[in-house]
Amino acid sequence: MATPKNRGLGRGLEELFSAVEINASQISDNTPREKNSSDTLEDRKNTILYLDINDIKPNINQPRKRFDDEKIDELATSIETYGVIQPIVIRPAEVGYEIVAGERRWRAARKANLKVVPCILKELTEEENMVISIIENMQREDLNPIEEAEALQQMVERFGLSQEQISKNVGKSRPYITNSLRLLKLPIPVRNYVIEGKLTNGHARAIAGIADEDTRIAIADKVAEEGLSVREVESLINSISEPKTKKQKEKREKAPDILMVEAELKEIMGTKVNLKLSGNNKGKIEIEYYNREELERLIEFLRGLTE
Repeated sequence: MATPKNRGLGRGLEELFSAVEINASQISDNTPREKNSSDTLEDRKNTILYLDINDIKPNINQPRKRFDDEKIDELATSIETYGVIQPIVIRPAEVGYEIVAGERRWRAARKANLKVVPCILKELTEEENMVISIIENMQREDLNPIEEAEALQQMVERFGLSQEQISKNVGKSRPYITNSLRLLKLPIPVRNYVIEGKLTNGHARAIAGIADEDTRIAIADKVAEEGLSVREVESLINSISEPKTKKQKEKREKAPDILMVEAELKEIMGTKVNLKLSGNNKGKIEIEYYNREELERLIEFLRGLTE
């Protein structure tokens, strides 16, 4: 894992995506831009290039893993009529070019049988490439919460970025980044519900706060089957956790002398003993046992007290 560095990218999207206008003639022009043999990468950067669509390949670090075929078809129909209005952002690859932003447009252009597509060439580091891919998808709300969390986790693992650095780079608050990464600790069945759209980000964040894995899955199943709102899920979780909270509160409120008696009885009996006071010097003594042998031992012990 890379060593964390105390820095952000140092360049915003406005600089990385320099504004380039496309006029009507460029939109209808489907012929590759003629390149002089003396053209350098610097000469071609930040200008619109019409490139062979087969020379362009998807970004292997694309955070978006699922593409809606129906929406791709709709975009392809639009492209057949109007062309690709917004250029695809690319960077040089070992062979041809790699997409930085615009894979959805590239896929739709292929469906529309375009031979060439308008592109803007950028020279980017691996880190910049990943961050821009994430930002573009986040701004378009194209990622489901799990895809987004996985992309942010890659920034931690591959580039050693802290959550604070990620927050600055993608323009989201530190708590947002923390809550997003917590979703990756959810059980696989719960994560699949999120990916399928059966649980929202709000549902997932509420369920992520539950410690017990079986309870997480049970609540997720209930949400998927009954369509509970986030508020209803939060109420359900609170109702489940209330008894435990009450028990912990009772334990905290016990007087020091009661706790001392419990400790003495535990030492005498060799098991946990709980004193429950009900007022007027009344109460109960609860003696715990963990198996049949332990119970029989305690019975013999108590019988021995009467002999």
